[in-house]
Amino acid sequence: MALTKTTTNDKIEVMQLAAGYPVVQVRTATIIAEDDVEISRTFHRHVLTPDADLSGEDADVQAIAGTVFTDTAKAAYATASAASQE
Repeated sequence: MALTKTTTNDKIEVMQLAAGYPVVQVRTATIIAEDDVEISRTFHRHVLTPDADLSGEDADVQAIAGTVFTDTAKAAYATASAASQE
């Protein structure tokens, strides 16, 4: 009886918000298997904004975020953030 735990980003979505900037939503699956038969799967989601520190993210997430978080997106995010704090 061998238990294994695997964690993987199983869904990465780019969402364009009405405020004019994109966010990247990442769903991580944690899979528990016994003798190669899945017995449990749980999910965790987190959202990255254009000002996020991507250094702790997997390479696939960094590549997608690096593509969509352009200077224009970062400026739109900064404008929307400043407006929400007024």
